Amino acid sequence: MPQYLVPAIIPIMIKALIKTMRPRQWIKNVFIFAALVFDEQLLSLGPLLNTIFGFILLCLGSSTVYLINDLADLEQDRLHPVKRLRPLAAGALSVRAAQIAAVSLFIISIAAGFALNTTFGAILLTYLILNLFYSFWLKHIPIIDVLVLASGFVLRVAAGVALITVQRFSPWLYMCTTLLALFIGFGKRRAEMVLLADGADSHRRVLDGYTIPFLDQLIVIVSGTAIIAYSLYTFSAQNLPENNLMMLTIPFVVYGIFRYLLLVNVQNAGGAPEELVLTDWPLLVTVLLWGATAVIILYLGT
Repeated sequence: MPQYLVPAIIPIMIKALIKTMRPRQWIKNVFIFAALVFDEQLLSLGPLLNTIFGFILLCLGSSTVYLINDLADLEQDRLHPVKRLRPLAAGALSVRAAQIAAVSLFIISIAAGFALNTTFGAILLTYLILNLFYSFWLKHIPIIDVLVLASGFVLRVAAGVALITVQRFSPWLYMCTTLLALFIGFGKRRAEMVLLADGADSHRRVLDGYTIPFLDQLIVIVSGTAIIAYSLYTFSAQNLPENNLMMLTIPFVVYGIFRYLLLVNVQNAGGAPEELVLTDWPLLVTVLLWGATAVIILYLGT
């Protein structure tokens, strides 16, 4: 390569690498703040800083997963109508550069994670190893693939618990997180089947094990159970305000789930849930109102 081209290519490679790291999907890592918020330690500087550092390391760790996943799916992505535009599949990012970045991010995130907190480091390592199994094996097994994705959200919540000394955090939130993640995961699989139509299994092998009616049944089960579980949490979990004001957040959860069902079933969206949360205004406003209401009740409602 001519030397005069190197300065021009480096910024392009960096941009392609950052895109492959999926900064938009870092929003999933906000689940690490669940323990901080629901344990009423949001205003405590020490726990807040620990959780922010943990969030950053989770973002680096999840980017490692995305890099490895794109490397593993390179040939399939080149045949996908949307994923073929990803930097690796499009040739904007070299395989060698992606491999070096993945190894570097893995080492940095794990070393810093254990330095921050031993339990947090172990959870982060578990998350990365689980996703390695997912990228090369588990994502091809129907139902297991979505269960693994859901476990990633539970591990994010557990990582937040490890970084603070919890006093009021309820185990109910693990159940609610699991059900919400399953709901979103099955909705994502449904959207993929609709987008890819008859060629779905040639792009993602696991889709051969699903049908749209079957996914609709699973979505109905987990969405209904999620509403029930969250409702039970609001008035039966210990250490919530005794006046049961948390029940006021139930309508936001119900509407949010119904709105997502509309997007998945009527508008055939849901293939990129993290983008829906940021681009669908009714859904975004609902999430923000739920969060604001929950914080006000937890911190001022006693």
